[in-house]
Amino acid sequence: MRLGTGSFPAYHAPRALALVAALIALAATPGCYLAQAAYGQYRVNAARRPISRVLEDPSTPQALRSQLGTIVQLRDYASHSLALPDNASYRAYADVGRPYVVWNVFAAPAYSVEPVTWCFPVAGCVAYRGYFDETRARDYALGLRARGYDVLVGGVPAYSTLGHFADPVLNTMVGWDEADLAALLFHELAHQVAYAKDDTAFNEAFATTVEREGVRRWFASRHDEAALAAYEQGIRRRAVVAQLLGQARERLARLYAQGGPEATLRAAKRAELARLRESYEELRARGDLDAGYSWLFGPQLNNAALLAVATYEDCVPAFADLLASTHADLPAFYARVRELAQLPRDERHRALGAAVKGTCR
Repeated sequence: MRLGTGSFPAYHAPRALALVAALIALAATPGCYLAQAAYGQYRVNAARRPISRVLEDPSTPQALRSQLGTIVQLRDYASHSLALPDNASYRAYADVGRPYVVWNVFAAPAYSVEPVTWCFPVAGCVAYRGYFDETRARDYALGLRARGYDVLVGGVPAYSTLGHFADPVLNTMVGWDEADLAALLFHELAHQVAYAKDDTAFNEAFATTVEREGVRRWFASRHDEAALAAYEQGIRRRAVVAQLLGQARERLARLYAQGGPEATLRAAKRAELARLRESYEELRARGDLDAGYSWLFGPQLNNAALLAVATYEDCVPAFADLLASTHADLPAFYARVRELAQLPRDERHRALGAAVKGTCR
C-alpha cells in the first residue's frame, strides 16, 4: 500500500497492503464492512481501460498521456530489471473519480504503542482498516475515538491485491513526480513477490526496501544523477523523522508501562508529544527538514500516528542489510524473504534481525 503524495509521501497514510486480497473469499461472508470492500473493488475493476487504449484516445489530456507513458516504461523496467512480476497489474488505467482510492483507519489504545489489528480471510490480520468511502472511514474513526482510542485516518492512492486481481494504475497516482511514480509501482509489485500473513510491519518494510533499491537503479540506468541525489536526500530526511518518532514511541512505551492514575498518564503523554513537536521544529529551524512534514506533527499526532510510521520503517534497516548480504541479487533476496515469510512471526523477526544484525520489532 502506498501513502499520499507530498515531500514525505510514505507517511501521509498507510499503503493499502492487502485491503481486498481476501475478496475471493468474501462473497460468502456476511457483513457491511466486507460488502463495501467487495463493491469498492468491483467499481475499481469496472473502471479499467488498457493503457494502450487510453494513449491512443485523442481526448486523453497531454499531462495524463505523458504520465502514463512514463508508467509504461517503469512497469517494463520493474519486470525486466528488478525481477518483479510480469503480469497484467498496472497495465490498465482506472479513474475512480476521487483523490484517494481508499481511506485507512489506524488505531491504538490511549496509553499503548501497540496497534489495534483487524483480521480478514486470506489477508490475515493487518494494522489498519480500509474503506472505499471517506465518510464511512471517518464515521468508524469517530466510533473508535468515542471508545477512547487514538486514531489516524489517511487517504491511500494505491494498494495491492497481492496478485489476486490485475491492479490498475489509478487517477489517484498520476500527477506525481517520476521518483514517486517509480516508488509506488515497485512497492506495490513487491507485495506480489512475498507476503507474510498477520505481519504488516514485515510486509511493508520489505516492499519499501524493494521500492528504494528499484528507484536507485532506475535513475542510475538513466544516468540521472540529479534525480538520484534528490531522491537520496528525501530518504535521509525520512530517516531523520523516523528516528525522531521512534525515540518518542520508545519513551511513551516506558511511560505507559509504568502505569498510574489516568490523569497523570494523560499529562505525561501530552508533555511527551509537545516535546516531540519541539524537536521537529528545532530540526526545521536548522534546515534538516522542511515544512512538508508539518502535517504529521499537528493536532493528529498521537499513538496511532506514531504506529503508522513504525509500520513502514522499523524493519527497513534489517531488510537493507539482508539485501546487501545477497550482494544485491534481487531474485536471491526475494527467495530469502519468502523463506522468512513462512516462519512464525516472532521467529521470523528474530531470524531477520539475527541474520543481518538489523533491528525489526
